[in-house]
Amino acid sequence: MSFVLAIDQGTTSSRAIVFRSDISIAASAQAEFPQHFPASGWVEHEPEDIWTSTVTVCREAIEKAGITAKDIAAIGITNQRETTVVWDRATGQAVHRAIVWQDRRTADICAKLKADGREPVISQKTGLIIDPYFSGTKVAWILDQVPGARARAARGELMFGTVDCYLLWRLTGGKVHATDATNASRTLLFNIHTGQWDDELLEIIGVPRSMLPEVKDSSARFGESVPDLFGGPIAISGIAGDQQAATIGQACFRPGMIKSTYGTGCFALLNTGTTPVVSKNKLLTTVAYQLDGKRTYALEGSIFVAGSAVQWLRDGLGIIKHAAETGLLADQSDPMQSVYLVPSFVGMGAPYWNPRVRGALFGLTRNSGPAEIAHAALESVCYQTYDLREAMRADWPGEKAENVLRVDGGMTASDWTMQRLADLLDAPVDRPVIQETTALGAAYLAGLQAGVYPEPTKFADNWRLEHRFKPNMSQATRERKLAGWTRAVKGVLASDEGE
Repeated sequence: MSFVLAIDQGTTSSRAIVFRSDISIAASAQAEFPQHFPASGWVEHEPEDIWTSTVTVCREAIEKAGITAKDIAAIGITNQRETTVVWDRATGQAVHRAIVWQDRRTADICAKLKADGREPVISQKTGLIIDPYFSGTKVAWILDQVPGARARAARGELMFGTVDCYLLWRLTGGKVHATDATNASRTLLFNIHTGQWDDELLEIIGVPRSMLPEVKDSSARFGESVPDLFGGPIAISGIAGDQQAATIGQACFRPGMIKSTYGTGCFALLNTGTTPVVSKNKLLTTVAYQLDGKRTYALEGSIFVAGSAVQWLRDGLGIIKHAAETGLLADQSDPMQSVYLVPSFVGMGAPYWNPRVRGALFGLTRNSGPAEIAHAALESVCYQTYDLREAMRADWPGEKAENVLRVDGGMTASDWTMQRLADLLDAPVDRPVIQETTALGAAYLAGLQAGVYPEPTKFADNWRLEHRFKPNMSQATRERKLAGWTRAVKGVLASDEGE
């Protein structure tokens, strides 16, 4: 049994990748599934779409690899974090569509919690801020808005889980209701210092303890898949939220190492070791991974719009047909123009955390066209990363955050964007040989438990550099561009009408 199956259940698609014992990829499969936008700022998924697409891609990847269930040592799961599913314990039916991490419908609940003075205790225990992004207020919303749901939950009839938990429950035929510490740490309900669900937090947010899954290590014996799914039972041995899985896949095991993942959003994590660093710059303190009962922590900066800015160019404006065209188009832009896009389509994430503001373009002239807007869209991701990096350095001044940034995710395929990132950070940007770092992290956690992969320091030796982007921009240009970005952000924040 020298293969590991990684399930990478993302925001817009589900993927399965079969890794060999040398971490090379034997086969992969991917399937998109529908997004639902029932109101402004609302984003939902059908849980059944998540489940069926996951099973489909797993079967396809196994078949492509030419193997059977007997050849697979373990399954690892990584998932879109914070997305919330509530389902019936007896029937398995979801009581509402999954509320996606991007969804902003609980802004009013969050505002009331802040007004009631709840943020200090919640932040102290969870490392998070009060924001619609996290799972806890989404659960409370479902319980309050679905007729009879709160009464059913009080009777122990309903279960809550993030996507990993929901998939584990389905994969095991309803036998296992569990999650790992990384996913639990994103709920507003979990005390990251004690490693337990917290009764005070549950009471504040209004979620019954009976709904919650058991919390385990990220590499643990979670259960077995039911035999009829993949032609035989397979051990499920690893779970981590997608950004934590990418941190593991990037082998960021040393305190001070930073990785940034560019998918729908962008997420940068700085490993702070066994110390949960309290941010003074609106970054999140989160669990990077938990092995053998020991938690390693990270500072995290979350940007809501990265790759989705490119999707907007394609689907909203129609100025490109394929994402790969964006860099070429940006390269044709007029160097005399300074167009800035602040892509706060669903509010602003770290380090600003304002759910009410919306996106804006600055610096438009009569000659601004598709090339200038594409340029601004790609640069916006780099500027936002710069903001996160500066906040991390301010929060961890006594320690040495490494200057090199390890990157992964779909946008890193754009050499133009990665070069501009290195230029604006004035730091090297390292792109690894294996781009599928999120899936690799999940595979590693499962393979570690199953004995296929070695302990972390030896696994780190497998990390390979594909390309290092070195800064090549004058200091004067860099400072001018960063100053323009700062002005643009101030303009967007000033547009907040407090509604």
